[in-house]
Amino acid sequence: MLQPVSETALVDVPDAGPSHTPIYSTPAGFDLADNNAFTSGQPFDYYKRLREEAPAAWTPVPLAAGYWAISRYDDVKRIELDPETFSSQRGGINMATAERGSGHERLAGAALNTLISLDRPYHVPLRMQHRAFFTPDYIAELRNKVEVKVDELLDDMERKGPVVDMVKNFSEQLPLFTLCEMLGVDEKDRPKIVRWMHYLELASHMITEQAQGRKISYVFLAKFLWNVRQMFRYGERVLQDRRANPRNDLLTAIAQAEIDGEPLSQEFLDGAWLLIIFAGNDTTRNSLSGTMRLLTEFPEQKQKLLDDPSKIKQMVPEAIRMVSPVIFMRRTLMADTEIAGQKMSEGEKVIMYYGAANRDSSVFENPDQFDIERENAGDHLSFGAGPHVCLGQRVANMQLEVAYEKILSRFPNIKFTGNWSQAPNNFVNAISKLEVDLGA
Repeated sequence: MLQPVSETALVDVPDAGPSHTPIYSTPAGFDLADNNAFTSGQPFDYYKRLREEAPAAWTPVPLAAGYWAISRYDDVKRIELDPETFSSQRGGINMATAERGSGHERLAGAALNTLISLDRPYHVPLRMQHRAFFTPDYIAELRNKVEVKVDELLDDMERKGPVVDMVKNFSEQLPLFTLCEMLGVDEKDRPKIVRWMHYLELASHMITEQAQGRKISYVFLAKFLWNVRQMFRYGERVLQDRRANPRNDLLTAIAQAEIDGEPLSQEFLDGAWLLIIFAGNDTTRNSLSGTMRLLTEFPEQKQKLLDDPSKIKQMVPEAIRMVSPVIFMRRTLMADTEIAGQKMSEGEKVIMYYGAANRDSSVFENPDQFDIERENAGDHLSFGAGPHVCLGQRVANMQLEVAYEKILSRFPNIKFTGNWSQAPNNFVNAISKLEVDLGA
């Protein structure tokens, strides 16, 4: 019987060093473990230094286990394709696994008790129970609804324009709509999802700040805890209802899922609900916003799309490669191994940096150039690879295609104004504001 990952995961040993002496000197100039360091975006120049100078770089984490930062494409892909050696379940996919009983217990548990933190033999069978909502036929039907929603959002942006915040008015609204349509979330409940998502984005930063003895605003802490409680209560209520009153939606598929012939425990239902809100919303939101930045920074590529809109489908994987909305995933070694010549021991951690792998010049020629005609753009690792490849990647691609077909058709002169902000988060590329001029 599968026990909750939160009860079996290897807890981080604070300040533990590597068993083998690092053969590379980790370059100075950027702290990958610091949430605040990512408020200016991903450090693509630093990633380049890692690939060239320290492809397996030992990285300490305050009050948690250090890890080996992996930055080369082939090494990241190797880890993704070898779950027997590089486990998601043994230590979780986040940067740290806290000792049980510390922090927000239910939130910490849910972060571990998810589909993406499971290994074989549990991961694939559970994943397959959700597949009906990710088939090409289902996504084609969903696309029709997305097209209508995009038109509504663009109408609203035009009324508010010409200068508007794309995140607030479009990028966070579209994936929320798409996800809620798939889940079957009632219309009146949908604004809550956005609010909970924003608080979850700040969770790791808040936990890190507290662990290092820095004060958190009492007002913010109270709001955070209240929202987390409301989020889990809502999820528990709606999933219990789907067990008793099934519908043709993804929430029902989750509520009815089984492991070893038994319904999911509340711990895994909590994890499924958390994963839905965070992964289903956040990554597409940031891809939508990040693509607008790229089209402004590379106007000649935008012009190609205006001249031939059929190239938008080809542009989408290249935009996702460049944006890399998920910054990292962590794995725990199940056996001694070696990466890039660096010996590593069982129980140690490796973190795969997707933004670094996606700009590896050994795979992508001129990798910092946004090239909508790049032939191998689809080889990017933004969705992972192997058994843990993102289940929702077709849905994400579809939303970007529809969005930019309609945005460029209606607002060919749209551009990013340069006014933007990013939340302190080293796990996802959390663009919280992106101002655009519609050019109407």
